[in-house]
Amino acid sequence: MTDGHQHALRALLAFYQEAGVDDLIGEDPIDRLTQVQAPRAASLQRTVASGPAPRNASFGLSSPPRNAAPAPSPRSAPPISPETAAMAAREAARGAGSLEELRKILLGFEGCALRATATQLVFADGNPEARVMFVGEAPGRDEDIAGLPFVGRSGKLLDRMLAAIGLDRQSAYIANIVPWRPPGNRTPTPQESAICLPFTLRQIELADPDILVCLGNPSTQTLLNTREGITRTRGRWFAFHTGAREIRAIPTFHPAYLLRTPIAKREAWRDFLMIRKALSER
Repeated sequence: MTDGHQHALRALLAFYQEAGVDDLIGEDPIDRLTQVQAPRAASLQRTVASGPAPRNASFGLSSPPRNAAPAPSPRSAPPISPETAAMAAREAARGAGSLEELRKILLGFEGCALRATATQLVFADGNPEARVMFVGEAPGRDEDIAGLPFVGRSGKLLDRMLAAIGLDRQSAYIANIVPWRPPGNRTPTPQESAICLPFTLRQIELADPDILVCLGNPSTQTLLNTREGITRTRGRWFAFHTGAREIRAIPTFHPAYLLRTPIAKREAWRDFLMIRKALSER
C-alpha cells in the first residue's frame, strides 16, 4: 500500500474517532479507497499500525467484548407523582404563618415542574391588606420577566378596569393560581393547578379579603370547584370558605380574553359594578 493510501486511511480513522465511532462493523472491513476489488483485510487498524490488532479494535477507545452483557445504566430517581406533589404542597403551605413565609416556602418548593422552565417565581402584587383580591391563571412572558402578576397587556387593561371602579394596586391584592409561567404561555394543566392550589388557598386565607374575584375559567373552576364555563359563572356570587371564614367570590372574564373579545367588555363592566357595590356596602 502506498504512503498516500496510508495517509488517507489515517485521516479516515481520525474522522471516525471524532464522530464517536468506537467499534468496527463486521469482522473483515473492505478497503473502499481502491478502484478495484482488494483482498480482504483483517482490520482497518492493522493496515495502519504495524503488528496485530484485536478483532474489535476501537481506535484507542475501550469497548466491551461482543458477547459481554451491557453495563447497567445509572438509575435516576423516579419522577414525583402529581398526588405526592400536591400532598407535599399542602404540608408546606400549612407551615406558612405569613405571606412572606409562604413566598419563601414557594421559592424552595420543587414539586411543580414549571419552576424549572420559568425565569422566576411570580407571587403577588398590590396591597395584601386590601378588601378585594383578584386571582388569575398564570404568569405570562412579561410577568415572568418582571416577577409580578398582570404587568403586560392584560395587566394594563386590568389597571384600567380597576380605575373605572375607583381601585388601583394599592387598594387591591393580585395573584395567580399558578405562580410560575407555563412554557409558551399555555394554560396550566389540571395537575399543575392542583399542585399549586394549596399555596393559593393559603395565600387567600392569609390575605383574608372580603371579596375574591376569579379572573377567567381556570381560576374560577379551580377555586370554586365547578365545571361550569366562565360564560355561565361570571356575574354570579359564590360562597368561598377561606379556612377561617366565609367570604363572597365572583367570577369574571380574564383581561386576556377581553383583549381577544372586546364585545365581552360590557359584561365584564357589569361584573365590576357589582364588585364596586359590594365594597361600598360595608
